[in-house]
Amino acid sequence: MSEHPLALHAHVGLPALVTAAGERAGLRFLEFFAAAIRNPHTRRAYARAATDFLVWCEAKASIASLAAVQPLHVATWIEMQTREHSAPTAKLRLAALRHLFDWLVTGQVIPTNPAASMRGPRHSALKGKTPVLDAAEARALLDSIDVSTPGGLRDRALIALMVFSFARVGAALGMRVEDVYTQGRRLWVRLREKGGKRHEMPCHHTLEEYLHAYIDGAGIGDDPKGPLFRTIGRGTRKLARTALPQANAYAMIQRRAAATGIDTRIGNHTFRATGITAYLKNGGTLENAAAMANHASTRTTQLYDRRRNEISLDEVERIRV
Repeated sequence: MSEHPLALHAHVGLPALVTAAGERAGLRFLEFFAAAIRNPHTRRAYARAATDFLVWCEAKASIASLAAVQPLHVATWIEMQTREHSAPTAKLRLAALRHLFDWLVTGQVIPTNPAASMRGPRHSALKGKTPVLDAAEARALLDSIDVSTPGGLRDRALIALMVFSFARVGAALGMRVEDVYTQGRRLWVRLREKGGKRHEMPCHHTLEEYLHAYIDGAGIGDDPKGPLFRTIGRGTRKLARTALPQANAYAMIQRRAAATGIDTRIGNHTFRATGITAYLKNGGTLENAAAMANHASTRTTQLYDRRRNEISLDEVERIRV
């Protein structure tokens, strides 16, 4: 699906049940993704869930109209999702249907919301699933990057930003050059996190060094409104003025990890969890970690704390036969 919500129809297409309900239903369906869902990742996930469900309704449940969708159909489909996907994914897909049908009800496209009374699968997590690097691996990864090119300077700065400021990759890639600024003789970064929340943090001295080296070495300091992390032009090895897409950042991280000999299957979110774990291991408090990560609750921060992994490994090694 395109990054622009109004391009939804061109990339996903209207499900047949929506088309059959008329032009007003089709417009309301598209308006839901364009107006009600602001986060592009949520928009993509909700669009995929809604389309999958409506296609299933027509093909498998022989439903002829949107108004004929009943709670039993939603319950059957969600039960299938719990068998094929994780509990959080099934809950997200149910949320997509619940919100979409609410939108269609208020738009007087259908009389009732068939997903309103549905309960999703129970899910409780004390520890997140994001792979984490230990401090030595993170340091080896940063040190392995060849910084004789603008691309190397960029990659090192991006990874360091996620480690030392606990930044989400989406917030990091959304930064402009002016979001790195000096305050009180110290370098600060400005991040725009989920829900449009603005978050500012002073830089760790290592991050400060890497950001200065990148901005100066890449020559982007005189373009304050331009993206901080940029793509590299084909054949030029020079930075373009296009923001680095998240998929490209992921591919870069995979290449860098493989070159360093890291076997852990890491992703963009790994560095946020790595930074939080390293901070807590060195005496940081959970409350401060939550504030630095811009978490509304310390319960969320606890999902990133992997100090217990080392305890578990030490205890396992006590088994001697």
